[in-house]
Amino acid sequence: MGNLEKVNSTDIVRAIHNSDLTDPLFEKIFLIESTIAGTHYVENIKKIEPNLKVGDRLDFYREPNNSHDEKAILVKHRGDKIGYVPRVDNEILANLMDAGKLLYGELSYKNYEGDWLRIDFDIYLED
Repeated sequence: MGNLEKVNSTDIVRAIHNSDLTDPLFEKIFLIESTIAGTHYVENIKKIEPNLKVGDRLDFYREPNNSHDEKAILVKHRGDKIGYVPRVDNEILANLMDAGKLLYGELSYKNYEGDWLRIDFDIYLED
């Protein structure tokens, strides 16, 4: 019993989702379209950008202790931070994630607009 580790429900859902055994059990449900916020604050975004492809999966991580927004949802691509779900879209999504639901994104568009990398994505719930 000394080696037990506390795991939250989101980690369990993510582990199950990432296995091939349960894929038929999950339904992909489209929620909304959005544009990633804060890409201009990501120091190495110009290095990450060439690896971003339409259709790529974007992983979400809750940041309830974020000093700017208690409903913050960090967006990563293959482990690299690329920004956040915009505040205008994150309240209901954060509540779903806090309840243990698995949400993720799929990149639908990217383009530089001046110095700003615009990344549009679709948000899905797997249930």
